[in-house]
Amino acid sequence: MYLRPVQFADTPVNRDGEVARLAGGLLWFAAYELIAVEGGKRVLQRTIPIADLPADPRVRTLAARITAPRAALQLGERVIRMDQPQVMGILNVTPDSFSDGGKHIADPAGAAQSGTDMAVAGAAIIDVGGESTRPGAADVWEGDEIARTVPAIERLSRGGTAVSIDTRRAGVMQAALAAGAHLVNDVAALLYDPHAIEVVVASGCPVALMHSPDPAKGPHAGNGYADVLLEVYDWLQERVDAVVAAGVDRGKILIDPGIGFGKSLADNLALLNGLALFHGIGCPILLGASRKRMIGALSNEAPADARLGGSVALALKGAELGAQLIRVHDVPETVQALRVWRGLRDAALVACQA
Repeated sequence: MYLRPVQFADTPVNRDGEVARLAGGLLWFAAYELIAVEGGKRVLQRTIPIADLPADPRVRTLAARITAPRAALQLGERVIRMDQPQVMGILNVTPDSFSDGGKHIADPAGAAQSGTDMAVAGAAIIDVGGESTRPGAADVWEGDEIARTVPAIERLSRGGTAVSIDTRRAGVMQAALAAGAHLVNDVAALLYDPHAIEVVVASGCPVALMHSPDPAKGPHAGNGYADVLLEVYDWLQERVDAVVAAGVDRGKILIDPGIGFGKSLADNLALLNGLALFHGIGCPILLGASRKRMIGALSNEAPADARLGGSVALALKGAELGAQLIRVHDVPETVQALRVWRGLRDAALVACQA
């Protein structure tokens, strides 16, 4: 069984028992979509007001996970609250990333300054990566990845910036954490490198687990889906359970549906429209759709550096469905959009109280 929050409301004022709060955040909703599956096929799909939710323990467990507040992330000296959407700024220190490859590859000080600028503009976390994950990208030697990322991480962490390391490799994770990184963001969900889980457990750091069809073969493998929303949900649920069993605190795990990784345009759209379903796993949602190929596919093949409008639209879509962390290239514009979105939420609440 699955539950997806639907029928979002402006305010809970004067609606006791009619609406529930989503993940302890800024959103309230009045109903659930209840989905039941047998033999791999949906056999039930029904909208149920929250007051009429069945007493089935499985359903109640899902509802409790959906409404439970998400713990704040302690990243060095910074506390990143998960009760509102936050921005993660992308800092690629690579020669070949699809959007900004080569911009910072030979300039650690410049890379760090770019990260600092994003933090000043409102990014809560700077995500530093030394390997391109675009389709067809060449594998990177671990030593090169460390040499690319560690100098920027050291500079950023010394300045008090919250930093994540975007990598699949245990050795890179270890070096980055030693240099001051606070969070591991792994597109392979700790399945590419057999030692990755050991590094995360030993460090006690938070970790973001992203879905891809076959992480051991690369982030863009896979043969399609029968029901992409439920299949990605099941995969992430199983992966969270496995990582918790290995010794990681569930409160330190984020989940990412992996927009654009081994998925068609239709798959990506289904995941974005159904994003609220993933709250049933009980972990903060990280959404990375910035400048993705799907934006070009929907806007006359706009190149990567001309996808700002689409990226902001997808960031707001994520916020409207409760995503706690939005990973983006264009930090100032996204932060501004989310601040306006937050203002609208606050104004709706005040107006209903008046």
